[in-house]
Amino acid sequence: MSSNLKNPVPHYINGEFVMSLSGETFANISPYSNEELNQVSQGRKEDIDAAVLAAKTAFKKGEWGTLKLNERLKYIFKIADLIDRDIEQVAKLESLDTGLPISQTKKMVGRAADNFRFYAEMVKNRMTGEAYHVDDEFINYTMQKPVGVAGLITPWNAPFMLETWKVAPALATGNTVVLKPAEWSPLTAHKLGEIIHEAGLPQGVFNIVHGFGEEAGAALVAQPDVQLISFTGETKTGSEIMRNGADSLKRYSMELGGKSPIIVFEDCEFDRALDACVWGIFSFNGERCTANSRLFIQESISERFIAALKERVQNIIVGDPSHGDTEVGPLIHKDHYENVKRYLTIASQEGCEVYSGQIPKHLSNGNFVAPTLLLNVKNDMKVAQEEIFGPVLTVMTFQTEEEVIELANDVQYGLAGYVWTSDMKRGHRVAGAVEAGMLWVNSQNVRDLRIPFGGSKASGIGREGGHYAFEFYTEMKVVHVAVGDHHIQQFGKKNKTATTHTKA
Repeated sequence: MSSNLKNPVPHYINGEFVMSLSGETFANISPYSNEELNQVSQGRKEDIDAAVLAAKTAFKKGEWGTLKLNERLKYIFKIADLIDRDIEQVAKLESLDTGLPISQTKKMVGRAADNFRFYAEMVKNRMTGEAYHVDDEFINYTMQKPVGVAGLITPWNAPFMLETWKVAPALATGNTVVLKPAEWSPLTAHKLGEIIHEAGLPQGVFNIVHGFGEEAGAALVAQPDVQLISFTGETKTGSEIMRNGADSLKRYSMELGGKSPIIVFEDCEFDRALDACVWGIFSFNGERCTANSRLFIQESISERFIAALKERVQNIIVGDPSHGDTEVGPLIHKDHYENVKRYLTIASQEGCEVYSGQIPKHLSNGNFVAPTLLLNVKNDMKVAQEEIFGPVLTVMTFQTEEEVIELANDVQYGLAGYVWTSDMKRGHRVAGAVEAGMLWVNSQNVRDLRIPFGGSKASGIGREGGHYAFEFYTEMKVVHVAVGDHHIQQFGKKNKTATTHTKA
C-alpha cells in the first residue's frame, strides 16, 4: 500500500483522497490478532451525496460520456496492467485485512486483473445491437447505452476480486461509479482507488466512500441520482436495500446468501469427489457464497466417505494467513466468529455430533474456527437450513435420486449445487432438477467469465458475468427509421367527400 497503514484510510471522491466531512473514523481490526490495523474514514450521507454529485457530473457533463469507445477502454486495460504490477502487494493487504490465506489471495488478485481485460474485450466485441428490416418501409435497430451512476456495495469475503467484478463492467460500459466497500475489509478497496487514480480516469468517474452499511450504504441506496444498485451480501440485507430504494425505482442486481448442496452418489470418483468437497467448504476459510455447505452422501458409501472427511479435517493446516502453507486462516471479524461459534452450539443442542480439527494454541488471539463436520444432521435443523458462512460442513445421507433432489431443494436458498456421479445421464437429470442458479457436475467451483453468475429463490436477482452483465449496466434503446413513405393516418384533415351533417 503506497499510503502508510498508520494513516487513516480516506475516501476517494471526485479524483481526490479526502477524509469524511465529519472528520470521524472507525477502527479496522486484524482478524489474526484482533488488534487495530488502522483507522478508516467513516462516511455518512453528506459524503455519499458528494460522491454521487461527482459521479453524476462526470456522467452528464464530463468527458467520460463523450469519449470514443477505444479511448475509454484504454483506461480499463491500464487498470488491469497496474493490478498485475501490484499483485504481490494487493495479495498481502487482502490477507492481512481478511484473514484469507496468502496462497488464495494471490489467485484472486490475478482474477481481478482478468475482470478488467475481459470486460474491455466484451464491450468492444459483444456489446452490439440488432437490426431488423421491415419490408421496404423501416429499419429498426437497437443500441445499448450506459445508465448513469452505479452504486456498488461489496462484501468482505474476497473483497478485491468482487469489487473489480462489479467495477470493471460498470466502467467499461460507460457508467460512473460510487463504491461502498464492506467496512470490515477496507484496505484493498483503497488500493483499488490508488490504482484507478494512477490510471488517470477523469474526475468523478470512480468514487469510494467507506463506512457502515446502515449509514453510508443506506444513503447510497436512497440517493435519487443513483440508478443502479449492485449488491453482494446477506439475503436479509438485500431485501432491506430493495425496500429503501423503491421510491426511486432503481435497477437491482443481487447476489445473496447460499446453502448449496453437494450430492455424492455411490458411483462417483471417490477421491476426486472428496477433494472437491473439502476444497469447496474449507477454502476461503469457509466464507464463500457458493460453498458446498450441505453434503448429501449416498448411504452405501457414507461410512467410508465420512471417515475420509474426518482424516482430512484433522490434517488441514490452520495458521497464520501470511504463511504460504496455511490452508485455513481466521474469520474476518470477532462478531462473525461469535456467530459461527453460536451455530456450533446450536448443532450440539439439535443433536448433531460436532467433529472439529485442531487449532494451534499460539493462535488463541485470532478469530479461528477449526474445520468442522456436523454429523447426524437432519435437513430440517437450523444448521442445515441457515447460512453459517464458515468452515462448517453439514453431513447427511440419502438412498435414492428422488429423495436427494427433494432434500437438496428443501431450503430457501438456490445459489449453487454440485453433483458427483459416473452416470452422466443422472448427472444431467439431477443438475436440471436442483433448484439453483449454477450447477457443477463432477467439478469443484470453477468459473468461466463468459458464463452468467447468480442464484434463484432467496439467493439473488439477476445475473452478472459475460454479456449478461450488459442487461444490468446498460439501457436498451430502440431506434425506428423510416426508409420509405409508409402510410400515416391523417386525423383532423378535412375530407372533401365527407358528408356534412347539420342540425335540422
